[in-house]
Amino acid sequence: MKTIKLSLIILLMLGAFSCKKDNSASTSTSVTTDQVADIAAGSLAENSQGLATVTDDIAVNAQGLSSTSGLTVNSNGLSTASVHQQCGTTLTDSVTRSLTLDSVTINYFFKYSHTLNCNTSSQPDNLINALTFHGSFDGPRLSSTNSGSATVTIAGLTQTATNFAVNGEYKRAGSFQSKVGDKASGNSNVDIVATNLLISKSTRKIISGSATIAITGTGPKGVAFSYTGTIVFNGDETATLTINGTVYTINLTTGFRLRHK
Repeated sequence: MKTIKLSLIILLMLGAFSCKKDNSASTSTSVTTDQVADIAAGSLAENSQGLATVTDDIAVNAQGLSSTSGLTVNSNGLSTASVHQQCGTTLTDSVTRSLTLDSVTINYFFKYSHTLNCNTSSQPDNLINALTFHGSFDGPRLSSTNSGSATVTIAGLTQTATNFAVNGEYKRAGSFQSKVGDKASGNSNVDIVATNLLISKSTRKIISGSATIAITGTGPKGVAFSYTGTIVFNGDETATLTINGTVYTINLTTGFRLRHK
């Protein structure tokens, strides 16, 4: 009889321990630094339509305006045959992208407005770009549905400038679903402020510059999280992200990120 009672007690204890362990695993409320780094990578990389896509898009317009071929002068300023924009005017355009890039499926719509400022010689000097966007991406580590806006100025349109220079702010907000770790899900707000990003006039790639980044939101069970960090663009199509003291390298084309130990 004592043996039966002892066995029942052991079974009950094991059952209680098992339940406690399972509950602990299923009630995680944290969004880890690694998961936040994935959100940051998605907000930067081209294949998730991040900041690198925006700088490439606006550099396309800048390339046309800074070209010396086909220039025509009229009473309102200088225009080019390729872009057809006059000094002081604002043009709008939009682009829709639905495709798969580097294992990431994207569906996005961007709407741009470009205001051209000229110098005292009536030559194109800089473009003020305002944009809004919405869409989604689904990658190996993260999926997200989001919308956002940006205001960025691209300078260096004159022939004497070696590179374009970009300054401005990029914002993205929406839902996310992590596919790694405890697979946390929730909502996030990303705010990137870029300072003096140099863009190659020939390749339209970011070759140097820096930015600050703030990522806030709510994770599992509605628990709030907040991270801040810095971004340094390395000139080899990567960026170094330092967030809450942890350092990552992010590929600006593929969105792949590597954590430094």
